[in-house]
Formats: sequence, structure tokens, C-alpha cells
Amino acid sequence: MSSNPALEPKAVSAPGKVFVAGGYLVLDRKYTALVFGLDARIHVEIEPIRTKSGVTLSEIIVRSPQFREAAWEYGYRLTEAGGGIAVTQLRASHDDKLNKNPFVETALTYALTYVSTLLPGMPISPSSISILADQAYYSNPGTAPSPTSRFLNFNVTISEAHKTGLGSSAALVTSFTAALLSYYLPQTHFDLASEASLRILHNLSQASHCAAQGKVGSGFDIASAVYGSCLYRRFSPSVLSSLPEPGNPDFSKKLRALVEGSDWDTEIRKAAVKMPTGLRLVMCDVDCGSQTPGMVKKVLKWRAENGEEAERIWGQLQKGNEALATELTRLATADAENGEGSEKCAKLRQIIGENRTLIRQMSVASRVPIEPPQQTALLDACSSVPGVIGGVVPGAGGYDAIVLLLEDKVEVLFELEELLAGWKVEGEDEGEEGVKIGKVGIIGVREEMVGVKQEDPAIYKEWIKT
Repeated sequence: MSSNPALEPKAVSAPGKVFVAGGYLVLDRKYTALVFGLDARIHVEIEPIRTKSGVTLSEIIVRSPQFREAAWEYGYRLTEAGGGIAVTQLRASHDDKLNKNPFVETALTYALTYVSTLLPGMPISPSSISILADQAYYSNPGTAPSPTSRFLNFNVTISEAHKTGLGSSAALVTSFTAALLSYYLPQTHFDLASEASLRILHNLSQASHCAAQGKVGSGFDIASAVYGSCLYRRFSPSVLSSLPEPGNPDFSKKLRALVEGSDWDTEIRKAAVKMPTGLRLVMCDVDCGSQTPGMVKKVLKWRAENGEEAERIWGQLQKGNEALATELTRLATADAENGEGSEKCAKLRQIIGENRTLIRQMSVASRVPIEPPQQTALLDACSSVPGVIGGVVPGAGGYDAIVLLLEDKVEVLFELEELLAGWKVEGEDEGEEGVKIGKVGIIGVREEMVGVKQEDPAIYKEWIKT
């Protein structure tokens, strides 16, 4: 297989996410989740591998140049009986230890298999792929290779990198899949400007991301990576149950039927979520002593054993989540008669406060630290800063981060930074979990309404190894 000169470099990016409302509820199709995209993006650039005349390759090289030892080489071939494209990680010698990346390998397998069903008989040319992450995904200090570089060199291995929990795996799978489809397929088959192609991308990314995780998952993070901020209702788990493993007979045919089919009952309502002019989201990274594992399992166990109490809380939370999205959208579309500052956002502040009360009730009832006392103290203190409307512990909760809604003013952010710089819970008791919150810092992100998008490959030139 020689390099196809018609193939030109392509680049795609996808946003991270923050789960503002609907944690735990999103696992059940009866309920919805309010998810905001973030302007921190994962970028993927793909280009041909240039070979000398007469030299052929069946190889795709993937690099993450911001990290040490972050390169993966894959061979690929079409399998028999419609098993799709088999992807095999290569190594220079048998003594080398394979450094596996399940998200990259699975996304590559699924995307190339889908491409092969659309272009049967067309050879898949070798390519070189580079993955780059915006700074906010990692709390590791980094250095910029040039004054104009958007990206940092973290100078650690990926296993040593400290994630800030912005949904990097979903953003990676989405941008990686979109880059492969944009590169290998003609625009008549795949175009990111097309709603039909976005649906294809969403379905294919959901399938490969779930497979890479080894579980179905709710898929909210892929939805926000593709579409940006949205109100989301998950797909039925049965949608993916009939898809065989890659390499099994008819995998390629069934994958295409799944990706292009109408079985997906996901609801993604972009119009239901807007950010009012003059407001913004801020995320604060929390450095703490430990984390509580298995929170989701514990909450679901409590729900199963306490059906009436759980359904009451979940039903009220669902109403509160919908009210939050509705009020944000109302403020975003209403006229100037809403007033200014705290007067304008009084109802919003009330809704956030009521939702937090319900979350704390669920915390106490399930004995799971969804909003633990340490985070309650932090959120209350932040909410008392003039211009801060309110905040929550996003997603499944715990000690990792908080998200705040505030007026988009320099003085509000400054006062918040002053508070966090000297943050300490007075008379703090570590409690049953043995957790003591340490340093709290603002992550350099804000809301992003746009999902996956095409980028200019020239942006990444200084990072690309040829």
C-alpha cells in the first residue's frame, strides 16, 4: 500500500466537558443531564507518511509529543468473514514492552473498519497522527517551546500526568475519530459541517469509547465532545449489545448498520442550553488527601434498596435540572429589562441552592460524599463572593473539583482568586473519609457552546515530527 498523494493533512479538535446537573440521574433514561462543553480542547492532526519511491507501508504512527515515550505504531489489515480492520500494535523488537493505549487502538479499529465499509477495495494509506492537549487538561507544570505556542511540553510520561477531570478520553476519541474520517473519506461521505456526518461521528465515537472503557456508560461526555453544551438523555444500553467484538464475523457490516441506523434513542438538545451574556463558568481544581472509590455503585445500591426515597429526590432533582437550563436560556434570550447583577440572577441563585440541598440529602441518605462537608464549606464561601451566582460539585461529586457560575467581570474573578489563595476550612475535621482539602486553584477554562470542529493543520507545525 503506497501513500495516496490525494490525501492532504487534516486537523480536528473536540472540547472537554463539565457536568453541571444530572449526576447519577443520567444513568437512567427517565432523566436528563445538563452538560457544558469547555474551551479546553484535544487536537488531532493527521497527514500522509511520506515514503521513498518503491517503498510500501501498512502502518499508522500515533504520537502525543507533549509527553515522553508517547508513541504508538500500528499495523493493520482487512480480516476475513467481514471481521473488519484488525489493528496490531508493533514494536521494534520482542524485548520491547508494549505501551498500550486502549482508547487510541479501539478508536483506530472502529474508524478504519467503518471507512473500509464505505470504500471497499480501496487501500488504506499509511498515516502519521499527532495528538495535542490544551494546558487545562493537566495540572502538571509545563514549558512552551516558543512564545507563540498554544501547547506545553509536560516532560513526563502519560502515566505520570495529573488529569484535571475535563473528559480527556471522550474528547480524544471524538477528535481522533473525526480526524480519521475527515482524512480517509471524501467530503461527499463525511463532512463535519453536515448534521448527518455529526450523527455518524457521535454514534461511532460512542461505540468505540464504550468498548475502550469496557462498559456501556451513559455517553454524555461523547455527546458534549461532538455537539458542545447540551441537555442530554442517554441511549438505551441495548443499542450496543448486539455489536460483536472486532474480528468476529460480520463485525464490519453490523458496525456500519449500528452507526448509520435509527436504533439510537439518544436525545441531545442544544437549543435547551444557553449561557447568558455577562455570565461565565469557572472551574476550581481541588487538591485533597484521598478519594472515595466506587461512588456510582454505592449510590445505585442505595437507590435499589430505598426506591421511594430515591425516586422522590431524583424526581425533584430532575425538575431542578430542567429549571436551571430553562432559566439560563431565558436569561440568554430575554431583553434588557431583566436588571443587572444579583437582581437579574436571583432566580438562578435560588435554583442552584435548591439543587444543592437535594444533592446533600442524597449524600446523607446514601452515605456517599457527593457534596461532602468540605466541599459545602468551599462552595458556600465562593458563593458569598459578590458576583458569584452559585456553584456545584459536578458529575458524580466528591473532592476533585467544583464549578461556579459568575458574572464575567475581572473584579469578580480577582476577588474569587483572593479567597482561594488563602483557602482553609476553619476548624476542619477530616471526617470519616479521612479527606482534608488542600490547595484550591482556578483552572483556565470557561464554557464552550461549540463541539467538534475542523482546524488548520498549520497550527501544529512546530509539534509535528516528519
